[in-house]
Amino acid sequence: DLFTNEEQRQEAKLEKIMEVPVEDIQEFKNHPFRVRNDEQMSELVKSVSENGILVPVLVRPHPNGHGYEMISGHRRMNAAMVNGQEKIQAIVRELTDDQATIIMVDSNIQREHILPSEKAHAYAMKYEALKHQGVKGRKNTADMVGEMAGDSSRTVQRYIRLSKLVPELLKYVDNGELQLVSAEQLAGLTKEEQKIVLDVIEYLVIFPNRQLATKIKELSQTGNLKKETLYEIFVQRNETRV
Repeated sequence: DLFTNEEQRQEAKLEKIMEVPVEDIQEFKNHPFRVRNDEQMSELVKSVSENGILVPVLVRPHPNGHGYEMISGHRRMNAAMVNGQEKIQAIVRELTDDQATIIMVDSNIQREHILPSEKAHAYAMKYEALKHQGVKGRKNTADMVGEMAGDSSRTVQRYIRLSKLVPELLKYVDNGELQLVSAEQLAGLTKEEQKIVLDVIEYLVIFPNRQLATKIKELSQTGNLKKETLYEIFVQRNETRV
């Protein structure tokens, strides 16, 4: 999974397997995927306790010159630490920032449980990395971003738009209170406008449906997005539903 073909191996400037102190491994910068203490993690901890780490983690020398940066294997390292391991078997490989980002996303995107916020930020990071590399070919960049997870270009673009949401709104997408189609409309607002919408949502405890989110976007485009106006249309929508 880490190296899809021999060409990628040949392009590596340095690759070796060694025992690395876990205290020397730092998380990937802005790593979008969470390590959850769920049932799967409990099973992984048990497996590591009984069998050790069967597949080495992937790290690179840290860009700041101190220790290493985790690329793929955050969950395995967490399981090793829970079991009291001070060192972990790791593939140490020289990677550029863009190469590291692409591998990090691809090695995590097929997890069984991924939150919308995780996929949004992961796709945005991979998209930028591919653009930096100047990848050319028959496929467009968005298609290349989503191919590991089987997502279309359109789906990728929708998730990338979600990455523009302020964290507080994205949290409501993750817990299912704010619909994806509504969130996509709100993602086009400025950060200041999103904060206004957030204040209204949290005060009234009303979440905009697609129709209302579209209306909010229209208010933004005409320069009429005011808190007082939002209160009025949110309440009207709620009374209509009742």
